[in-house]
Amino acid sequence: MAMTVFTHPGRHRVAVLARAVLLPIELGIVHQLFGQARRGASADGEPLYEVATCSPVPGDVRTDGDFTVAVAHGPEALAEADTVIVLSSYEDYVQETPALPAPLAEALALIRPGVRVASICTGAFVLASAGLLDGQTATTHWRYTELFARLFPRVGLDPDVLYTDGGSVLTSAGCAAGIDLCLHMIRRDHGTAVANDVARRTVVPPHREGGQVQYIRRPVPGRSAPGTSAARDWALRRLQDPIMLGQLAARESMSVRHFTRRFREEVGLTPMAWLTRQRIELARELLEESDTPVEQVAARTGLGTAANLRRHFHEALGVSPSAYRTTFRGPGSGAPVMTGRQ
Repeated sequence: MAMTVFTHPGRHRVAVLARAVLLPIELGIVHQLFGQARRGASADGEPLYEVATCSPVPGDVRTDGDFTVAVAHGPEALAEADTVIVLSSYEDYVQETPALPAPLAEALALIRPGVRVASICTGAFVLASAGLLDGQTATTHWRYTELFARLFPRVGLDPDVLYTDGGSVLTSAGCAAGIDLCLHMIRRDHGTAVANDVARRTVVPPHREGGQVQYIRRPVPGRSAPGTSAARDWALRRLQDPIMLGQLAARESMSVRHFTRRFREEVGLTPMAWLTRQRIELARELLEESDTPVEQVAARTGLGTAANLRRHFHEALGVSPSAYRTTFRGPGSGAPVMTGRQ
């Protein structure tokens, strides 16, 4: 009889599926981020997740380094999990058939219906091979998108984004995008305050939108090339004020055209699209953490009117501000239910 893997009833159970040859950084990302999530966004709060690493066959799992990882749990962890995260493997990079090895297919068959399943980097190859991505939009590391598209024509591949969220099935690009995906899932489960607290204590950016371009050819300006970070910092300190594109360009002593081009190279978005996203994020925090009326939320975030806030909020998240607030601050809700763009 299989032993019980998870030992804390009531916590969200995350099973991380590791395969040879794994990238240790991906395993660390999942444990670090979900392990830091605390109720009340406090270091002293109760942990919100229990994370267990498993493998189709327990034991030492090879890595891409000069060491192995001892994985104590077998596929039984998948049968108990509320969320399953499939890590990448160097073996994915040379995959020539969509068929899964028998032990891996048998392990995935243990996942209960309705359980949330996610992949980091080329872990998407496993989800696609299992048929979990048929008819869905997915992404993977940009270097392997041609191989992925050839092997899995029934999957709607988006080769540019950081991550995709299909509700119960999510995928991310390269391993660093796994950070964005994990924070996105934490935000869906428990709100912006908890996700931001995890990001602060892990010293990573709190939020990069899934639709942001995953590979920007010139992400860092050369030594003699001016950047746009000062303009972004300036804007973040005054989101409640009207901010014009010309003002942002002037902060960096650039023409509007040159500033816009440089901004897209660094961020992957136009300046005004980025500004709207920052305002939506601030609105989320205010709706989650305060009883501020929607009209005042609109004013404090620079979105102007309640109608404008509702329009942008619905476009970004698929729900109204009042519905979002009810999810996270509704009567009788001890913990937020899962929400987010689906």
